[in-house]
Amino acid sequence: MSDVPLPPPRAVIFDWDNTLVDTWPTITRCYNSVFTAFGMTHWTEEETRARAHGSLRDAFPVLFGTRWEEAREVFYGTFSACHLEALRPVDGAAELLRDLVARGVYLAVVSNKTGAALRAEVRHLGWDPIFAKVVGATDAARDKPAPDPVTIALSGAALRPEDAVWFVGDTVVDLQCAHATGCIPVLVRAQEPAPDEFLAYPPRLYARNCRALGALM
Repeated sequence: MSDVPLPPPRAVIFDWDNTLVDTWPTITRCYNSVFTAFGMTHWTEEETRARAHGSLRDAFPVLFGTRWEEAREVFYGTFSACHLEALRPVDGAAELLRDLVARGVYLAVVSNKTGAALRAEVRHLGWDPIFAKVVGATDAARDKPAPDPVTIALSGAALRPEDAVWFVGDTVVDLQCAHATGCIPVLVRAQEPAPDEFLAYPPRLYARNCRALGALM
């Protein structure tokens, strides 16, 4: 991580799951419903955190081969039944967003959750007025870490990624997307990155949670 001071962000693109909202229990439940149907070993929440980073259309063909569409239906059947009732903002997220809105920062979301489900969750929390763009999986020709969703996310502003646009997320996929687009990569998670963890896609900034990120900004 660089020690060079960064200018305040003119725009912030947030990842959604486990950056602004706590969804690991829901994601683990959905994966395990598929594994039950397919006679496969369940994942713990820790294993889900380590493995479930890409979009379903990228990850499921690798996990389930030619039956990946069947697996997707099981996953989304479980997800539809429980995702809104279990949805909770992470600590400090609402306050961080309110502060950024007050300062006139352009805000968007880029997630590998399907677009319809993502926007339903944003509406459920009453956050839809906050974000200029909410971009999910399959909304663009390619999903994160490809740059396509970022192009859509910034289409509502006269900004380019290099114009002090921060990309904030909790996984290597978010950092990879930031590097691919020229955004400033910002890692937010409880565990501090190991020295050799993100050699290919290093974060410029690290914060342990949303409150610490607000202080950095």
